[in-house]
Amino acid sequence: MNVYFAEFFGTALMILLGNGVVANVCLDKTKGQSSGWIVITTAWAFAVYVAVVVVGPYSGAHLNPAVTLGLAAKGAFDWGFVPGYVIAQILGGMVGALLVYVMYRSHFLATENEGAKRACFCTEPAIRHYPSNLVSEIIGTFVLIFVIFYIVGADITLPGTTEATPIGLGSIGALPVAILVWAIGLSLGGTTGYAINPARDFGPRLTLGLFLSRQLNTKPDWAYCWVPIAGPIIGSLLAAAVYAVVM
Repeated sequence: MNVYFAEFFGTALMILLGNGVVANVCLDKTKGQSSGWIVITTAWAFAVYVAVVVVGPYSGAHLNPAVTLGLAAKGAFDWGFVPGYVIAQILGGMVGALLVYVMYRSHFLATENEGAKRACFCTEPAIRHYPSNLVSEIIGTFVLIFVIFYIVGADITLPGTTEATPIGLGSIGALPVAILVWAIGLSLGGTTGYAINPARDFGPRLTLGLFLSRQLNTKPDWAYCWVPIAGPIIGSLLAAAVYAVVM
């Protein structure tokens, strides 16, 4: 599988399941309506797990421009691949969001609340205060990237040898990342909806704004969209800088 297609496909799959649970919880007349934050954070964690299992062997399953930038800044990823990865992730986010709409179309049309419909595509803060919202995204992404550095860099040096041996768990190796995303959602996600991923927010927001806004009578809130882009980028680069110092 081509690495760029893998990033596209993995991100689309992640968004289908991740934004799909938001639709299930927030839209009217679904079986999961009003089932709450625990359901959303849990399904988002599992969405990450599923996507990493599927495309991890082909592209490393970044699925997030913040991860791609952080690994490149750390020196663990070739900068030449960064633009292609980021474009593939954003396009995957757009397609995943479109599939959520196809899946839940009847429920979108049955829902009048504009915020509930928009939440199925992109994040927005519980309290709109741009400096605080930006800091929230920076902190959440810092935790994500900093811990990922330890997950992808896990190895041991066996007695009597001089070479490090990677610690691998096969597909279960995706589980630590899923648990990490779950913890961030439960602990830090209540302020902004924890985008911590520009493609996860901007891709679906583009789908809403370009193709579905009029049909759903829902605006994509472009005034806020810079926060879940700038925050994760800053948090990612800070994580790379701190990791370089402490290691």
